[in-house]
Amino acid sequence: MDSAEFDYSLPPERIAQRPARPRDASRILLLSRHEGALAAAGSPISHAFFRDLPRYLRPGDLLVVNDARVVAARLRGRKQATGGGVEILLLGPAGQGRWRALARGLGRAPSGTKLSFTSAASAESLEEKLEAELLGREPDGAVLLGFSGIAAEAPTRLGEMPIPPYIRKGRADEQDRSDYQTCFAATPGAVAAPTASLHFTRELLERISARGVEVARLTLHVGWGTFAPIDRDRLDAGRLHSERFALDEGAARAVNEAKAEGRRVIAVGTTTARVLESVADSSGRVEAQKGATDLFIRPGHRFRCMNALITNFHLPRSSLLMLVAAFAGREHVLDAYREALAQDYRFYSYGDAMFIY
Repeated sequence: MDSAEFDYSLPPERIAQRPARPRDASRILLLSRHEGALAAAGSPISHAFFRDLPRYLRPGDLLVVNDARVVAARLRGRKQATGGGVEILLLGPAGQGRWRALARGLGRAPSGTKLSFTSAASAESLEEKLEAELLGREPDGAVLLGFSGIAAEAPTRLGEMPIPPYIRKGRADEQDRSDYQTCFAATPGAVAAPTASLHFTRELLERISARGVEVARLTLHVGWGTFAPIDRDRLDAGRLHSERFALDEGAARAVNEAKAEGRRVIAVGTTTARVLESVADSSGRVEAQKGATDLFIRPGHRFRCMNALITNFHLPRSSLLMLVAAFAGREHVLDAYREALAQDYRFYSYGDAMFIY
């Protein structure tokens, strides 16, 4: 397999810079995987608005969502010695005021380099200043930073939402603090949003519940590796970046009961799909557990747990597009992407959705 097989051309103006308002006013492309449905409908593709989703769900369906909460992980500051600008993306705490991070602007700066950050909202406030020291570099390209100052234990207090670089060149504003968070968000730790869930509203969930559809929650803390290009080494190894997840007893029981009763398990997002397929046994049963997964779902994967998928339109050559292609077939999915382009759909994190069933 070659990542070039998952390439397509996307005009920059088709990349959504803000979500639809209200959120469920986004569009949804419905893609059938079943030959019988194709013959009856004449086409595997149809179009609707996300607010119409209950019409396409069945009583007894189980929607499984990711309740990860995005943290304000992007810090902008300067090197104290030179004044040169730096941009930090916090990846997670490493104990005793230390954090793993990705860094831009450090160049070949040696260990011991001092950095300063201030809150964008309170740039003159001494209480909102933060300092860090470069402690070292790690084999995966991350750096280790030691923080000091009043916000040392929670440097995300001074951070901004880590929207992807294709959205306004990664420059988040106050509106993104709510826009880049799902209505399910509860468990902090993600540095990217589970974007398939961005389309849901409280009102839509009430209509879904009234339809007799159940909702279960799990957690996968989306890492920045989700945007990493797929190189030859990753393809050959068949594993991806690792991400932490948690599936509790209640969610596991809901999945297993749905499977036993022949009801559909619908993964909301590729992150949810990754957890379900990581923990499912050969019969599709899951067990409550916490851990990390480096599962790489690509064409050839045998899906054991999920029956349908709600997802966004993903970057060319990405692991997320490969996962969708594994579920619905590469040519089938690329045909759907071409149709979406022809119908003026909006792409990527703040863009429109697909329901593959």
